[in-house]
Amino acid sequence: MKCPFCKSADTQVIDSRVSDDGDSIRRRRRCADCSKRFTTYETVELRMPQVVKQDGSRTEFDLEKLRTGFMRALHKRPVPTSLVDESVATITQNVLSLGEREIASRRIGEMVMRELHKLDQVAYIRFASVYKSFEDIDDFQDAIKEAQRPVGRK
Repeated sequence: MKCPFCKSADTQVIDSRVSDDGDSIRRRRRCADCSKRFTTYETVELRMPQVVKQDGSRTEFDLEKLRTGFMRALHKRPVPTSLVDESVATITQNVLSLGEREIASRRIGEMVMRELHKLDQVAYIRFASVYKSFEDIDDFQDAIKEAQRPVGRK
């Protein structure tokens, strides 16, 4: 770590402490050349994978786009925002836990479908109609049957 004052690379850690929430480490450092002290913070940097769209293009994982998809499907439905937040967090954690550098947009869509199935049947069918590009009434009937099944059963 370079000294911010004299730019020397010769610095020493004189104290380290874990933050109260346990998400970062605070380090007090001293420059061996100019003897000035400064503080650095060490945190984990999590990189979300790139999303591979159906046309093969790639884009950044967008948490706001994920939340917007939920909110559109749940428009005027009696589902608390806290449950939406939990679902978004679940999907984000699932994507991170895959440990992949890329993820297909279709896979994220399937995760959204699972979460909506738990939250609200109407929202599930709304999302499915767009996600699966329903062509006719039979597609809606199939989705309704799927929505009526208990979560986790096919």
